Amino acid sequence: ILERTIFMASEKKLYKKTSEKKICGVCAGLAEYLNMDVTVVRLLFVLLSLFTTGFPGILVYVIMALVMPDEDDLQPPYDNSVDQ
Repeated sequence: ILERTIFMASEKKLYKKTSEKKICGVCAGLAEYLNMDVTVVRLLFVLLSLFTTGFPGILVYVIMALVMPDEDDLQPPYDNSVDQ
């Protein structure tokens, strides 16, 4: 059971969740990755941006939006059992 849990945790990927996006889907993807409510993540991000005078929070968001892949771009793992 422990091996299965470790394997499942290693498959977790961070990506932009375009199906629940408000701007680019960064907060929605981050919320799914952290297993949190997307509204909480958005509120935390806004508060972080306000308390850091906006610029660092906006810069981090833009960088994450450029670096993180879209959920549509992720390919499911190839299954060898179909070919056999």
